[in-house]
Amino acid sequence: MKKPSRSSQTNRLLMLVVAAAFAAVTTYSFFNNGEARVIHTEPSTFSPIVVYEEHGERCMNFGSVDAVGRQTCIDLQASEKMVFDYTRMMMSSLFVKPDPARVLIVGLGGGTLSMALGKVLPHATIDTVEIDPAVLAVAQKFFGYESGPRQRVFLDDGRAFIERMQREGTKYDLILLDAFDVNYIPPHLLTQEFLRHARNILSTDGVLVANTFSESKLYDQESATYASVFGEFFNLRDGNRVIIATRAPLPNDAQLQRNATALGDKLAPFNIDVQQQLQLFSRAQDWATDTPALSDANPLPGNAP
Repeated sequence: MKKPSRSSQTNRLLMLVVAAAFAAVTTYSFFNNGEARVIHTEPSTFSPIVVYEEHGERCMNFGSVDAVGRQTCIDLQASEKMVFDYTRMMMSSLFVKPDPARVLIVGLGGGTLSMALGKVLPHATIDTVEIDPAVLAVAQKFFGYESGPRQRVFLDDGRAFIERMQREGTKYDLILLDAFDVNYIPPHLLTQEFLRHARNILSTDGVLVANTFSESKLYDQESATYASVFGEFFNLRDGNRVIIATRAPLPNDAQLQRNATALGDKLAPFNIDVQQQLQLFSRAQDWATDTPALSDANPLPGNAP
């Protein structure tokens, strides 16, 4: 076989480089053309659960790819990195209660919060309540969620579970409310009566955290309802609105700063900048003082964003 000349070798190498570059551009365009690629649809008695990938992320939606409000997204190249602002805000509740031994999460989604808290708090017990078995199946198969002795999951309605814990005398140091249906937060998880049950299962210095919408039609009434049960609370807004309420008085700014600084290295892998999160903590009341609270007895004036 004839040995190629140096010039032909150079030309051939150049052609290979061009071909590789073309292939890379073509592949990049294929995965970044703005079109979601559905990889699974899970049947559910509540709403079909659609798992899809786009822009380097894997996401979960209720109903369809085009439904408003993605339930969960993960970065396919760095699964610990939190994609949503609201999950970073909910994790910053650790500035208020940095050492919870027992955590309750209402609403599993893809398991983002459950798994992150399990890693940051390796000695804590994380209980997650999810009403839909299909959500659990998707979280396990497509988002890496795994249950265990300290990472427990209960298939139940969030309110029914909390009321049962109250009857049994169970206490939690940290409760995170992140339950949504295809429209918004289920109405029975928005009322004074529900929040009183949740407050009653908090430890004496326990913290309750709730993910809501900044532009919800219920914003003022949600705020008035939380204030009627907890008094003053932290109001964080960055895309969504996250409420951080406490059974004891709110900590001062100096305490928040000390706790945030101590947690900085632990939270960094999750794309959480603790100093940036601290800037979101507000005690300001931004709703009308005469706004009525939501209750079981009174119908909601609409349950949609």
